[in-house]
Amino acid sequence: MQYRNDRNGEPLSILGYGCMRFTTKGRGIDLDKAEKEIMTAYRAGVNYYDTAYIYPGSEAALGKIVAKNGIREKIRIATKLPQYMIGSRAAIDRYFDEQLSRLQTTYIDYYLMHHMTDVYQWTRLQEAGIEDWIRGKKEAGQIRQIGFSFHGNTESFLKILNAYDWDFCQIQYNYLDELSQAGVTGLKAAAARGIPVIIMEPLRGGRLVNALPDGAKRLMQESGKGWSAAEWGLRWLYNQPEVTVVLSGMNSTEMVEENCRIASEAEADSWTAEEFGLIERVKKEIRASEKVGCTGCRYCMPCPKGVDIPAAFRCWNAMYVESKKKGRFQYAQTAAMTKEPVFASQCVSCGKCEQHCPQSLPIRMLLKEADKALRPLPYKIGINAVRKFMFRGVRKAK
Repeated sequence: MQYRNDRNGEPLSILGYGCMRFTTKGRGIDLDKAEKEIMTAYRAGVNYYDTAYIYPGSEAALGKIVAKNGIREKIRIATKLPQYMIGSRAAIDRYFDEQLSRLQTTYIDYYLMHHMTDVYQWTRLQEAGIEDWIRGKKEAGQIRQIGFSFHGNTESFLKILNAYDWDFCQIQYNYLDELSQAGVTGLKAAAARGIPVIIMEPLRGGRLVNALPDGAKRLMQESGKGWSAAEWGLRWLYNQPEVTVVLSGMNSTEMVEENCRIASEAEADSWTAEEFGLIERVKKEIRASEKVGCTGCRYCMPCPKGVDIPAAFRCWNAMYVESKKKGRFQYAQTAAMTKEPVFASQCVSCGKCEQHCPQSLPIRMLLKEADKALRPLPYKIGINAVRKFMFRGVRKAK
């Protein structure tokens, strides 16, 4: 196993264990199976374990396994505050205390503000007293390092990154999302500030393995490397020195062993032009089935009316490359969860975006089609309900 340092110089395994996808048995997690997988990873040198309050049964399962095997002091646990459910200082304490109980621990090594999409969410937490709360928990030794996990656009990521003295952050990043969400711009901005970056969705939930077009699979097979699709994706990430830890939701000992092997071999800054070229050809194969040829360059931005044009096209494409449900969910997740909406329907056809598009796309026309596809009536109703909860009637702690 190889290691890269956190902000305090502590070594973290470059492979982290994502605890969201434990195998279930009956109505709960298969603890015996999860224990075998976690301990296989532990013995191979994995020391970073990531969970969250809202992952069903995950915190409790991890806590039981860690306590049973007596490894708490030898690993690092990351979990997340459900910031979208916070309305007061009392609520922060209530969730945190429950998490300590579930995890059977007295402290959290890496504590994240979960699912940040807009700097407004951080402002709302500040109003609830989060900065004093963090300071107190750090002084008491109950939190070692503080960070945030992010789903949104690059501009929002940079605002959140600069809004506080974070110890680390977590982003969705893979070779297909290089220019979306926080993207490579966000990765490098965090690294420039000395902030470690934890990677989630390195294979897009397995879609860069199981849903690859035949042409993409063939390119990888004929490369002569002998790498699986998963290995290509993971090595692409490990090649970047700005990446600190790559999370994998491993749910078999075979997967654990394979991912640990890759994490023991892959080196930063070791890729050749040939390897980068193959990934570009793979991306081209994937995008052949996309609806619109947007590369995510963001030359069309900013939109005078606040439309996130690349996000709309990325999610529209996901409807065809992955599934309609997936694309619509991504759009609801990234475009709807900002204080100021960024929907395609806000376009007033000024044409400014089209003047800067390198692909000469008819953006105004395409945005109308994208919005119709991404927000059918049931989704509009659901999105409006979520926005009302998040930005008007924030739930108060009881």
